[in-house]
Amino acid sequence: MRIARFRMLSEDVAMIEIPLGRLALSLLPILFVGWISCRWGGRRGILPVATGRMVVQLFLVGYLLSFLFGVRSPWVTLGVVVFMIVVSAWIAIRTVRVRRWDSYRDALLAIGVGGGLIYVLVIFGVIAVDPWYEPKYAISLPGMIFANAMTAVTLSAERYDAEREGGRSAEHARNTAWNAALIPQVNVFLAVGLVALPGIMTGQVIAGADPMEAVRYQIMVMAMVMGSAGLAVAIFLVRRVQGEARAGAAT
Repeated sequence: MRIARFRMLSEDVAMIEIPLGRLALSLLPILFVGWISCRWGGRRGILPVATGRMVVQLFLVGYLLSFLFGVRSPWVTLGVVVFMIVVSAWIAIRTVRVRRWDSYRDALLAIGVGGGLIYVLVIFGVIAVDPWYEPKYAISLPGMIFANAMTAVTLSAERYDAEREGGRSAEHARNTAWNAALIPQVNVFLAVGLVALPGIMTGQVIAGADPMEAVRYQIMVMAMVMGSAGLAVAIFLVRRVQGEARAGAAT
């Protein structure tokens, strides 16, 4: 099996273990955010629920990944990827108030095709991991791909609907939604290395990887995130405009 490996700066490098007690300290700022949210009219209870889900889901994912990394089956890997697409499409349309089934179908197609193309490019072209279903890559990377595509589709759907409700044309709404959906990705591109170190690069450096090797992986990740977000949004908005045109022609 050919898998590119990092050049380690030291053979004795180990990540510092974080006990649960000290991990809880990292959640304290969320209490402050929750207090401000309550004072400023935020939805009561949404932040505690979201925080609780985040913690529980991440621990469950940790246990699940430990299991999956030991299985190394192409069918299991493919099943996990399909599950990610289905769930991310459902979450992507949570703010949509009209035509929810049509919106889910469009989001599913957009995230599946847009993110799927980037996934194939990265796994078979960039990393060229053998076998392709190696869980460390084939399960870890699509999480970033589909999650960012999901967020971009959510932003585009919300902005498109807002523009249409405001009386704007479908073309104007499409263009505005496209630009709004890509703002977070563009901001990250502009700020990387100047304002913040990206997560995957930071994690690899902490684990002892050569910083220049970590940079290559980070460039790949940022490119695949922008690509998946852009393709997913483009497909979603095209489907949205076409759906409105068909609905208008039917009436």
